[in-house]
Amino acid sequence: MSGFDMVKMAKMAINARKNFAARQGRVPEGGAEERTVPTGAGDTRVLLYRPAGGPAEALPIFVSMHGGGFVMGSAEDDDKWCRRIADGAGCLVVNVDYRLSPEHKFPVALEECYDVVRWVRGDAAALGADPARIAVGGFSAGGNLAAALCLLAKERGEFSLVFQVLNYPPLDLTIDPYKDPPTADKLLTPKTRDFFTACYYNTPADIYKPLVSPLLAGDLGGLPAALVISAEYDPLRPEQGRYAARLEAAGVDTAYRVFAGCYHAFTHFGAPAAAEEAGRLMVDKLRGAFAKSK
Repeated sequence: MSGFDMVKMAKMAINARKNFAARQGRVPEGGAEERTVPTGAGDTRVLLYRPAGGPAEALPIFVSMHGGGFVMGSAEDDDKWCRRIADGAGCLVVNVDYRLSPEHKFPVALEECYDVVRWVRGDAAALGADPARIAVGGFSAGGNLAAALCLLAKERGEFSLVFQVLNYPPLDLTIDPYKDPPTADKLLTPKTRDFFTACYYNTPADIYKPLVSPLLAGDLGGLPAALVISAEYDPLRPEQGRYAARLEAAGVDTAYRVFAGCYHAFTHFGAPAAAEEAGRLMVDKLRGAFAKSK
């Protein structure tokens, strides 16, 4: 695959972060509560969002992870989505500002997000939340972390999750992007995909681990119900479809939706109508999962 060296990757990551931040151009409007959570990686910053009007009972929880190829992005990138989910699904949203690669390679971000779930579960009473109703999800790389977190939770058996929202995630990092059929997606090019993957792993063998490439997991049975969202022109769509099919075959209640005419990251950079529809779908599925597990 890649021929990137560490110095070159670090410089490219810094430039990518600057360019990405410039494109985003969004600043949270206020109302989110900032917390610092102790994790194995150190102090982890999270943003908490609560539904408007205040709850009459303990809130279900949604732990959200942003995208950016494991290399860039921040919790602020998903600010509007976290607010919408908090209000629409009537839950506490914990938006994780996890550590980025290549400075912090696998499994740092995954273990960090796992520790955040452990924290919110342990402090649920103080947060006015229900530790028995925790869902996870994310966009792009955040969706990979969410899928891997579900696998890790199943493996360790420390807690159960009720739902996973996987928005156009990379699920098989063993795929050589240069050998994939070309797509019209200009954002997630083969060079970009190769760079993101090279930044994330410690050794090439890492990409064959299910916690890096969830599609390679041997047994998907017993995982939480799932919503998998794809975009028609996303080069990652085939692996997302395969993962959704494998979840369903393993007996996991799975909803899979491909948004026609859309590209990778369409919820953030694409047509507003498709993003709006995806938002309604996420809220509806989360609300249903929380109600079912009540």
